[in-house]
Formats: sequence, structure tokens, C-alpha cells
Amino acid sequence: MSEAGSGDVALHGVSVRAASGIQWSAVATLWWREIIRFVRQRSRVTGAFAQPLVFWLLLGAGLNDSFRAPGAAESGYVAYFFPGVIAMVLLFTAIFATIAIVEDRQGGFLQGVLVAPVSRMSIVLGQSLGCTTLAVGQGLLFLLLAPLVGFPLSVAGALLGFVLMTLIGFALANLGLVIAWRMDSTQGFHAIMNLLLLPMWILSGAFFPAGGATSWLRLVMAVNPLTYGVAALRRTLYLGSPVPPEVAVLPDLWVSVGVTALFAAVMFAAASMTVRRSVG
Repeated sequence: MSEAGSGDVALHGVSVRAASGIQWSAVATLWWREIIRFVRQRSRVTGAFAQPLVFWLLLGAGLNDSFRAPGAAESGYVAYFFPGVIAMVLLFTAIFATIAIVEDRQGGFLQGVLVAPVSRMSIVLGQSLGCTTLAVGQGLLFLLLAPLVGFPLSVAGALLGFVLMTLIGFALANLGLVIAWRMDSTQGFHAIMNLLLLPMWILSGAFFPAGGATSWLRLVMAVNPLTYGVAALRRTLYLGSPVPPEVAVLPDLWVSVGVTALFAAVMFAAASMTVRRSVG
């Protein structure tokens, strides 16, 4: 595969002019393909939602009475861990969806997409929107459990939570695409996941508050963009109601929303650049 000229892509000696801009029909096709593939693989449906639920119930029950770190939720670890589990749902769904990119490359599907007169941005947008839809759908199901934990979730809070989950899911989906497009095997993807994505979630304030961490961990958590997504989710659960002390010390809601939106935009640009470079 090599470049055949400005805007051209040559594959096995055949030159195809790559389109520019976004072709929405191609975006919709790739988006729908991700939805259909997810529905047909019931193990993914079960694993992406059930695993975070099991984590929440087991860790919440096990640490609820012993979790007394500075800044911890007064209502217990089950409530504190809840926004982090929503972030875990988004992360796991993005991981399970983007790992299929490696399989598509091995099966020849990506090669067929890349030689089509479709812009690389359309390919990335279709794939990332498909992953985001799956992640947000499962995140919303989990958000419905919030009143059972005692959160005063309002309609406005639920709507803002939907927007935040969309931004977080879109950012994580594109981050997964950046990694998956560089991987030649699913084993390599799992290695990067364990090295980067899971620590990114753990150090986002989802698992423990920054106030109880050492100084260098607090610094890492402060520069972790997912920290602000989790903080915004945590504040959203109390939107319109008095916030407890452990939430009041978190970054401001709209600052967190802005950082999360910037994170999503940067990851989309990085994924688009990765796809263009892989073609060259």
C-alpha cells in the first residue's frame, strides 16, 4: 500500500482517489455495522454490562464498611463507586468494540473500506459513533440504578449525564481506535489495555478519591483527562441538590465538562491522523 499522488491511495497497483470531508452515508453504514455486530454477539452484551455490575456489587459490599479514606463518601463505598462504575461501563464497551478493528484487519474488511472513495474521517467517525452508541446505551441502563443508591438524580441531571457519557464514550472509543489501528494482534491490544486503559480508569477518582493518595498520585490524577469526566458525572448525580463534602472538593462541573469535550476532540483528531498514516 502506498501513496499514488495527492489524495490518491494505491493498493496492489490500483489507484483510488480518497474522498475528502465527511460522507454521512458511509458514517451511518459503519455505525449500523457496529450495532448489528454487537447485538449478534451476546457474550459482548453480557460481559460489557454484567462485569462492571459484578465489580460494583462485590467491591461495594466488601469495602463499604472499611472504606474511610479522606474525602470518601459518607454514604459508603457503594455510593462513592457508582460514578466510577458508569465510567467502567463506558471503558469496557469501548475496549470490546474497538478490539474488533484488529479482527477486521485480519479478515480483510478494513482493506476493502480503505480503498473505497470514503474519507478517513468518515471511517473514524462511523466506527467511533458506533462504539459510543453502545457505550452510552449501557451507561444509561446503569444510570437508572442511581435512585436505588440514594442519589437525588433529577431530569436535568439525567440529561446532562447523557451528554457527559456521550463525550466520555466518544473519547474512549477514539482512544481505543488509536490503539487498535496500530495493533496486529488481539494479544497486543490486551497488553496495552492492561498497561494504559485500566490504570487510566483507576487513577480517575473512580476507585478512590485523590485526597487519600500520595502527592505524586494526586499529580497523575490531576493530569488524567478521565478524572474530569468522572468528577462531572459525580456532580451530575447531585445536580440541583446540596452536594456532600467529598463532591464539593472536586473540579467545577463546567470546567470538567470542558476538559472532557476537549479530550473527546483531541482523541478524534488523533484517531483520524492514525488512520491516514496507516493508509500511507
